[in-house]
Amino acid sequence: MGVMVKQLTLADLIAGLTGARPVGLEMPVHPVIDSRKADTKSVFFAFNGEHVDGHDYVADAFQRGAVAAVVSRAVPVDAPVIDSTAGGALLPDDLRGVATPVVIRVDDVLRGLQRAAGFWRRKFDVRVVGITGSVGKTTTKEVVSRVLSSRYRVLYSSGSYNNEIGLPLTLLSLTGEHERVVLEMGMYVRGDIHALSRIAQPQVGVITNVEPVHAERAGSLDNIALGKQELVEALPPAPTGIAVLNYDDARVRAMAEATDARVCFYGLSPEAHLWADEVESLGLEGIRVRLHYGKDHLYVRAPFLGRHSVHTVLRATAVGLLDGLTWQEIVEGLRAPGAQLRLVAVQGPLNSLILDDTYNSSPPSALAALNLLDDLEGRKIAVLGDMLELGEYEEEGHLKVGCRAADVVEHLVVLGDRKTLFARGARLCGLPAKNVHEAADTEEAVEIVRSLLQPQDVILVKGSRAMKMEEIVDSLGEAMTPRPRSRM
Repeated sequence: MGVMVKQLTLADLIAGLTGARPVGLEMPVHPVIDSRKADTKSVFFAFNGEHVDGHDYVADAFQRGAVAAVVSRAVPVDAPVIDSTAGGALLPDDLRGVATPVVIRVDDVLRGLQRAAGFWRRKFDVRVVGITGSVGKTTTKEVVSRVLSSRYRVLYSSGSYNNEIGLPLTLLSLTGEHERVVLEMGMYVRGDIHALSRIAQPQVGVITNVEPVHAERAGSLDNIALGKQELVEALPPAPTGIAVLNYDDARVRAMAEATDARVCFYGLSPEAHLWADEVESLGLEGIRVRLHYGKDHLYVRAPFLGRHSVHTVLRATAVGLLDGLTWQEIVEGLRAPGAQLRLVAVQGPLNSLILDDTYNSSPPSALAALNLLDDLEGRKIAVLGDMLELGEYEEEGHLKVGCRAADVVEHLVVLGDRKTLFARGARLCGLPAKNVHEAADTEEAVEIVRSLLQPQDVILVKGSRAMKMEEIVDSLGEAMTPRPRSRM
C-alpha cells in the first residue's frame, strides 16, 4: 500500500533538484517539456533538444502561467533565480520568500529531472513493476496495468514513456493514492536500464524477450540480453524482489542466474511455473488459451490478436498472481476495455479489412502480424516497409519475413531501401514474381493496392515508424465511409 503523501509541490521539486527545501511554495505542480502545454500548475523543463532549445521558450511557458522553469544556462526573463549549479552559491536566503515564477538553474536539465524523480519516488512505499524486452513492452505494460487495476489504484507510463525522460516524468505524477506503479523501460545501449532502475527502484521485473531490435546501436544479441538483464540485476532479493522471465527465450531464461530475486518463469513449456497450452486464435475475436499454475487449470479468452499474444496473457497473469490477485480479478483485467494495443483493425474499401500495424516493425513483430493474417478468412495482401536498426541481422530478418509472407499472402507490396530483401525472400519461398510488387514510395504502394484490391480482401500494413506506413492506411481509408477505428 502506498504511504499517503500529497501530490508533488513546487517545494518538493526544488528540494529534489537542489537538495534544499524552500519555505513556502507548497502549491501542487506537474512537469512539462513543451512550453505550449504549460499552465498555472506547470514547471517547464528547458531541454536542449536536437532541433529545439527549450531555453528559448521559458518566456513563453511563463506567459502561459508556468510557476517555474528548470534551466542549465541564463535565460532572458524577469524572475528570481535559484542557482544550484556547481559554479553557483545556493544560500539559505535564496530559498526564503521566493516569488513565482522562479527560475531553477541546474548543471544539467536531464540529470535534474532524473534526480527529482528519484527523490520523489523514494517518498513512497509503493510496489513498482518494471517491464523491458525487445518486443511487446508497451502491450505488456498496458495489460499488466489493467490486471492490477482490478484491485489497486495504478500509475502507469502513458504511450511510450519508456526512456530517460518519459520514465521520470511518469514518476513525478505519483501521489499518495497510487498503490502500484507499472513502468515500461526501453534501451538503446547497455547501461540505459540500469539508470532507469536506479530512479524507479522496481521490486518486480518482467522481461519479454531478446530480439535484434535496435541492434544497430546495441550491438549483438548477447549485448542486448545483457542490457535487458540490468532490470533483474536491480531487483531486491527475495521475497521482496520478483523476476518474471520468459522460459521460452533461452537468453531470458538464463537471466535467473543474475538475480537474488524470486524467479517466476512463464511460457509454453510445462517446466515453467505458469504455462499455457491449447492456444487458439479466434481471429479478430481474440485468443483462447488454457493456463496452468500449480494445481490450477483455467481456460481464458482474451481480446488480443494473434497466437503470439499468449505471452502477453502469461506476463500479466504472472504479475497478478504474484501480487495475490484472484483468478476472477485477473480475468476481469485481461478482458478490460481500453488497453492501447498496437494493431488496429480498420474497415477498408470494397468491404475489405485493413490490419493497421504501422506503429513500428521488427522481424518478430512482423512474423507475428503475418501469423495473425494467416488466421483470418479471405484473400490476403501484405504491404511491408523497411525494418530499421537491425544491424548485422538486417538481411536475415528481411529475408525471413519475406519468406513467411510467401506462405500467407496472394500479393506482397514492399517499399523502402530494403524492399529487395523482402522481395527476394518471398520469391525464394515460392511467391510468384508477378505477385511481388516493389513500390517507390507510400503513394505508389497505395496505387498498387488499389489496383489489386478485390471485395473482402484482408490487407496487412506494417513497417518501422520512420517509414510513415500510416499514410498508406489513411489513403486507403479515403475511399470508405468514415468509421471509428476499433482498438483490438
